[in-house]
Amino acid sequence: MNLIAAVDKNWAIGKNNELLVSIPNDMKMFRQMTTGKVVVMGRKTLESFPNGLPLKKRTNIVLTSDPDYKVLGLESTREQYDLTIVHDLDALREELKKYPSEDIYVIGGESIYRQLLDECDVAHITKVDYVYDADAYFPNLDEDDEWEITGESDEQTYFDLEYQFVKYERKK
Repeated sequence: MNLIAAVDKNWAIGKNNELLVSIPNDMKMFRQMTTGKVVVMGRKTLESFPNGLPLKKRTNIVLTSDPDYKVLGLESTREQYDLTIVHDLDALREELKKYPSEDIYVIGGESIYRQLLDECDVAHITKVDYVYDADAYFPNLDEDDEWEITGESDEQTYFDLEYQFVKYERKK
């Protein structure tokens, strides 16, 4: 399984259920990597999307402990979305057995990343060279001996922000 996230210098990923920054190239890379694939997220991540609706052209799996959770506005547009809601990690693992591991992308938020980190082998991280005020964080893979950098893009710039795409893989 894959993890995918954009982090700041302190591995922060969000504040008040919103991304810290929106970099067009990062969004493009996210779309290219996840379109046609399976995305796993928590309820708050789903609710942070436009109109709180699942991502199109992907299989969306949402983990929420709320057994009565319903996605608002989905009834009228259901045919456009591929959505499964599960209520615990066992149900999530059972659902994920239906898909090739390399086609699964964990997309957040903080608690979902932490719960699934040990089950993932690849992390696609956009590292933004800036420190934001944040309340949600990704596990710092640079401090985790089980992970190593296996690919890095050249440094890129969006206005005055410098960022880099970094691929981490779990050591064999």
